[in-house]
Amino acid sequence: MTSDLDIARAAKKRPIQEIGARLGLEAEDLIPYGHDKAKLSTETLTRLEGRATGRLILVTAINPTPAGEGKTTTTVGLGDGLQAIGKKAAICIREASLGPNFGMKGGAAGGGFAQVVPMESMNLHFTGDFHAITAAHNLLAAMIDNHIHWGNALDIDLRRVVWRRVLDVNDRALRDVVTGLGGPQNGFPRQGGFDITVASEIMACLCLAESLEDLQARLGAMIVAYRSDRSPVLARDLQADGAMTVLLKEALLPNLVQTLEHTPAFVHGGPFANIAHGCNSVIATRAALRLADYVVTEAGFGADLGAEKFFDIKCRKAGLHPDCVVLVATVRALKMNGGVARADLGAEDVAAVTAGCANLGRHIENLKGFGVPVVVAINHFAGDTEAELAAVRDFVATQGAEAFLCRHWAEGSAGITALAERVAQIADSGTASFAPLYPDDLPLWDKIETVARRIYRAAEVQADPKIHAQLKEWEAQGHGALPVCMAKTQYSFSTDPTKLGAPEGHVVPVREVRLSAGAGFVVAICGDIMTMPGLPRVPAANSIGLNSAGEIEGLF
Repeated sequence: MTSDLDIARAAKKRPIQEIGARLGLEAEDLIPYGHDKAKLSTETLTRLEGRATGRLILVTAINPTPAGEGKTTTTVGLGDGLQAIGKKAAICIREASLGPNFGMKGGAAGGGFAQVVPMESMNLHFTGDFHAITAAHNLLAAMIDNHIHWGNALDIDLRRVVWRRVLDVNDRALRDVVTGLGGPQNGFPRQGGFDITVASEIMACLCLAESLEDLQARLGAMIVAYRSDRSPVLARDLQADGAMTVLLKEALLPNLVQTLEHTPAFVHGGPFANIAHGCNSVIATRAALRLADYVVTEAGFGADLGAEKFFDIKCRKAGLHPDCVVLVATVRALKMNGGVARADLGAEDVAAVTAGCANLGRHIENLKGFGVPVVVAINHFAGDTEAELAAVRDFVATQGAEAFLCRHWAEGSAGITALAERVAQIADSGTASFAPLYPDDLPLWDKIETVARRIYRAAEVQADPKIHAQLKEWEAQGHGALPVCMAKTQYSFSTDPTKLGAPEGHVVPVREVRLSAGAGFVVAICGDIMTMPGLPRVPAANSIGLNSAGEIEGLF
């Protein structure tokens, strides 16, 4: 079996200027990063403002399992499929984090014959955006400690510094650390810690910013600490927002690359959906919508996380109106949701597929609640049987939706044209009547409860009285209109990753809330979710290296 990396390496890429030309871009509109990737220039983004926009299609999925769902692969395949049927299409996905690449999840460029290239570059340093975010974040951390060291004129309470440091590597040993040891010359000792770069509020600010000026305003509004009287200290109070913006000047510009079939692909930003809002940048999505007639984008993990945040945070904040949702499922993943162990997935089990469809049905129902038409993409695996596929189709029909068998992984665009035709019809029909899940003026706690009860089907949401008091305090400070960003496990509707299928009546414990004033949302951390992942027992890094020809091996 040919690996994803081998397929990507054999791709006949076209010069990035030619890919831009498919969207009506001139060579001077692009800032090349080599021959196969480029950024859109600031002048180009300004020129595109005010243009009519195309149709927006969201690709999401059932809850992820080790069996694989192929959400990014389907996003890429659908973009290629729309191009193959004569549509002017583009795709918008997130950049890959080094943490998962060297940990357990792997890359984020699709797979098989539905990939974005250059795959190796995209899954490693790419255009340096994540490094710029890491540098800007840690510059702010250094400026906080430096301010305290030189007299603390802002009266920062050392016990209430909330700005941690970040690193784009999974490293559980850095979750809780003590800094400033070694005497007065090294500053004041205090407890801190590291998050992964994709959890940085700066990542969220960059992905939600509409311009360089908006980015600096968001960075300046970030809360970094509190004084003894509990009043917040902002990044702009430290005069750090200007320097951070300088570091992020190029990172804010969207990256343009191509699929194996040369469909234009905007790959920009990369917040995780289990600990952040899980969508690519607003600035890239808007640019794509002004350049293409159909834009296919994705939201991270399952629809209970990624799609909900795409609708309630990104679309709400950016004024986007999605026209269609594609919900990805696989027979293998449905069998796991139906109770089959991963080692037994090769055997036909129609009953397990039917049982696992409860997870699929829950997502269909939730997505319809946002007023957007839903179609199901069955991402085909070689071991799927006709009886199992029929069970999925039959179930989807009972939910008032359509299911399409998609073979884009093995066949490229030729394997997904039926879905592409139907999605284009739905997007053109104007039947979507999108609305977020809750209004802006709903109290913060009620927003948390609304998501937990209506999306997760929780019977109760629990939190310490201190959390309720904190939310009330933020409302009094003028933050009550912000949406909420739920941080929880991606593997279940509940906060227990072992509860597969469609659990209901469970309890969602909110153990912490964080105000992301710059990004513009309140994070509710539920259950045992971590903002700095750890490596598995056998990390992917063990298998990655260079061969005798100097080529990368083991990157998947």
